[in-house]
Amino acid sequence: MTEHEHQTTDDAARADDEQLLVGEDADAFGERWQQIQAEFVDSPRDAVQAADALVQDVLHRVTRSFADERRSLEAQWDSGDDASTEDLRVALQRYRAFFGRLLSV
Repeated sequence: MTEHEHQTTDDAARADDEQLLVGEDADAFGERWQQIQAEFVDSPRDAVQAADALVQDVLHRVTRSFADERRSLEAQWDSGDDASTEDLRVALQRYRAFFGRLLSV
């Protein structure tokens, strides 16, 4: 395997491992999930309803994140600025990781 092929494979593996949400968003959603699991013992129905709401919130946040990224790239193109190859590479990696997760469900 050439160095370029090895780098491309490493980039793909990192993109597949990349979290869709990071930082405070991921922490907050993780904390909510822990609370839901703890609630299940005393109130299973409420826990399932809360889990449904949490999944909807996460999907909304991920969708908004990708929409914001798309708007940013489109704004660059509309203003006559070309998005850098690096910006486009990162965007494509994020889309690939997201798409891979959708297919693995």
